[in-house]
Amino acid sequence: MSKRDYYEILGVDKKASNDEIKKAYRKLAMKYHPDRNPDDKDAENNFKEAAEAYEVLSNEDKRRKYDQFGHSGLKGGQDFHGFNDVNDIFSHFSDIFGSAFGGGGGSSIFDDFFGGGGGSRRSARRSTGTPGSDLKVTLKLTLEEIASGTTKKLKIKKHNTCSTCSGSGAKDSNAFKTCTVCNGTGEVRQVSRSVFGQFVNIAPCNNCNGRGTVISNPCSTCSGEGRVYGESTIKINVPAGVHDESYMSLRGEGNAGKNGGPAGSIIVVFKELPHEFFTRNDDNVIYELFISYPEAVLGTEVEVPTLSGRAKLKIESGIQPGKYLKMREKGIQHLNSHGAGDQLVKVNVHVPKKVNSNEKELLKELQKLPNIQVPNP
Repeated sequence: MSKRDYYEILGVDKKASNDEIKKAYRKLAMKYHPDRNPDDKDAENNFKEAAEAYEVLSNEDKRRKYDQFGHSGLKGGQDFHGFNDVNDIFSHFSDIFGSAFGGGGGSSIFDDFFGGGGGSRRSARRSTGTPGSDLKVTLKLTLEEIASGTTKKLKIKKHNTCSTCSGSGAKDSNAFKTCTVCNGTGEVRQVSRSVFGQFVNIAPCNNCNGRGTVISNPCSTCSGEGRVYGESTIKINVPAGVHDESYMSLRGEGNAGKNGGPAGSIIVVFKELPHEFFTRNDDNVIYELFISYPEAVLGTEVEVPTLSGRAKLKIESGIQPGKYLKMREKGIQHLNSHGAGDQLVKVNVHVPKKVNSNEKELLKELQKLPNIQVPNP
């Protein structure tokens, strides 16, 4: 693309305001639009050149760099977007084109204006019906189910596609008639004029909801809706490692759309149930173990619960209260990756609240032993 002076390309003075720059660009864009200049490579290049100039001069920071350093101040890909495709220009400046020509997306603002009938590159897309709505369900899970993943089946009430008419809403194929409002196009056009010329605004036909046809003889089962309300059973494959209040979407499992419209999604929100033994810490689980004072001094072997059953754990002699023992990969499987968290066993020493007289005498004798006494600094 030519690297002529951007002000020269747009035909404006270096002190031009933003409105003057925008107006100049609109004028050039209309003049060199590809639909108005079919198979004209020079016009297409001029169209891209004007877009490049406008992108720089309409941006305060880029314009300042350009005024100070020229084209060299915009190199490196940080300051200039670059255009190789005409549709890319439409998308990039959709706000300008949309406000100027009454269109929606930037890629189609000129199509109806310049294209008219067969010359337009825009093809009318008819709606296949009204989309169905999403549903939200809460799924309660135990820590064991979360640890390794599980499969659940839920019964829910929702709109399902009518089996009699397969979702069309019509009694048979002869029940469809061409919409008399849009003549089967699914769209209605409104012509308006402005200082820029004549423009066409296109909207879906309200009479047929954009389908181009209307139902003259509706299905008796669904009364023309194409869907019926009832109970359905869905299967949910829950991956291991999900968290409380996290969710997953089941596309196409929500309410069926009207007259063949796409179904919505089911949003499954996970609810983690409290556990009898464990506290969760990310993918690790914590278990509070209580042992007696003699067991802490002498050491022992205990049996502790895990998420997959019971397991033996060795307690070394002289273990201190509050120490954590790690049982590797006895925790929760990592979400979407290999491996699992650990089970952390916190050692606590049980202190009885009451003792009988015999126990009290033994404790007094024990207290006199030198290794039992607490050393003072």
